[in-house]
Amino acid sequence: MASEKSIMKKKENVTKLAEQMKNAKLILLTDYRGINVEDVTALRTSLRNINSEYKVIKNNITRRALSECNYEGLEEQLEGPTAVIMTNEDYLEPTKVIYNFTKSNDYYKIKGGIIEGKVMTAEEIITLAKLPSRQELLSMLAGGLLANISKLAVGLEQVRLQQSN
Repeated sequence: MASEKSIMKKKENVTKLAEQMKNAKLILLTDYRGINVEDVTALRTSLRNINSEYKVIKNNITRRALSECNYEGLEEQLEGPTAVIMTNEDYLEPTKVIYNFTKSNDYYKIKGGIIEGKVMTAEEIITLAKLPSRQELLSMLAGGLLANISKLAVGLEQVRLQQSN
């Protein structure tokens, strides 16, 4: 039977993880079977560079922390080896990093997650990861606006030239 000290330590871990989860904009659960140390190290570095955290936490502790945060619907995903990715900042970048990593590593899979308090399936997260980044969308918008403005300028110049003739 577990000692009193061990039980208290686990409760502290659950409480600490639950607090992190409450503040996180993204909680992503992934299956990391078949991944070598070199690849995981590169993935952790990529995530750290965008202020995200990659942790391997016992499923029981993760399950209890999610329950403490009142997040339901991810119990089935907490089977087998599970890594937890969390960030308190923009959720799109880490989602894209993980999605791109799954494309080059056959065994690495997204199981599901929580984005800004909403429980999401792996398919929903993958769909989100395929969207252009905010920066790309702004560039597309600016390009579209500039194209229309330049067409207007060319049209006005043609009218001015017609009138001067």
